[in-house]
Amino acid sequence: MHHDRIQFHNVGDVRSVEDRDGKALQRVPEAIRTALNEGAQSRMRHPAGVELRFVPEGPVKVTLSTLPGGSASVGTVRVFWGPIQGTTEVQVGQSPTAVEVSMPEKLTDLDPSARQDLAFDPRVCRIQLPGEHRGGPMVYHGLDGNVRPPREGELPDRRYLAYGTSITEGEAPLGEHLNYVSQTARRLNADLLNLGSCGTAYCDSAMADHIAEREDWDIATLSLSVNMVGTFPPEEFRKRAEEMIDRIASAHPDKPVVAITIFRNARDVCQSEDPEAMCERFREELREIVAESSHENVSLLEGPELLPTIEGLTTDLVHPGDNAMITMGENLASELQPLLED
Repeated sequence: MHHDRIQFHNVGDVRSVEDRDGKALQRVPEAIRTALNEGAQSRMRHPAGVELRFVPEGPVKVTLSTLPGGSASVGTVRVFWGPIQGTTEVQVGQSPTAVEVSMPEKLTDLDPSARQDLAFDPRVCRIQLPGEHRGGPMVYHGLDGNVRPPREGELPDRRYLAYGTSITEGEAPLGEHLNYVSQTARRLNADLLNLGSCGTAYCDSAMADHIAEREDWDIATLSLSVNMVGTFPPEEFRKRAEEMIDRIASAHPDKPVVAITIFRNARDVCQSEDPEAMCERFREELREIVAESSHENVSLLEGPELLPTIEGLTTDLVHPGDNAMITMGENLASELQPLLED
């Protein structure tokens, strides 16, 4: 999506906001959002993986604010220049706040050979918005300055789409660039489309249809789904997961669709937990779905193998912290790379 000469990456819709100027950003179109379960409707308004991208010519000021309803009243907006982490970090709350950027001097002096193997051109300013548990829904108020949107050759030439729970949306790491899907995308030289849905990844048919109808991704992972344990019986999980995988895979027979079983968590390692608990039952259901699928582009990865130990988890023993996310990204990228090459 483009607006004000900016590329709004991972944004599916912009909506007017009652009682304030500006446009609220959401990750899916409104018709899709309102067809999701109630919790996911809220989650799709949180800007996980959302970036405002442009190439500036001189100083630029982008004004943002947050809406009520986030886990934090103030969120940290970070700036990257292509793949290079900037020093600009701005705390944005409910009052409109300016994020001021200008091209770092050393990046204007780069030898062309230093840019040629990079997935992102360092001239592309990437304002990363705070996603899960690092802020609330975000409102864009406008831009001052001279910019142009990135050109095709200045961005990665492949896209990785990820659907899943809060772990995919990126709850615990300190920044968006540290969650496992961002780490995976970086290692694949891919652009990330994050459709993680904290606590509400219920394999909704509307989300399955949305992913199936999109043409802007090259590989997809579906992390299915610890959110459904205790909320749905295994039989309903199987029905929903099978329908989601079938819908997406049949619409894109030449694109890899990778299902991921539930990641290692407290139910697997705590003595008070039943070793025959539902997490393993749900994993087995997903294994059977993939084994019985008629689609050659469908494959399975085991969540516990992507994170072999509890090292790096946060103290709830569910959500990976920075180190665990990096490990998961490394392991997942190594599994996905051969699929992309094929």
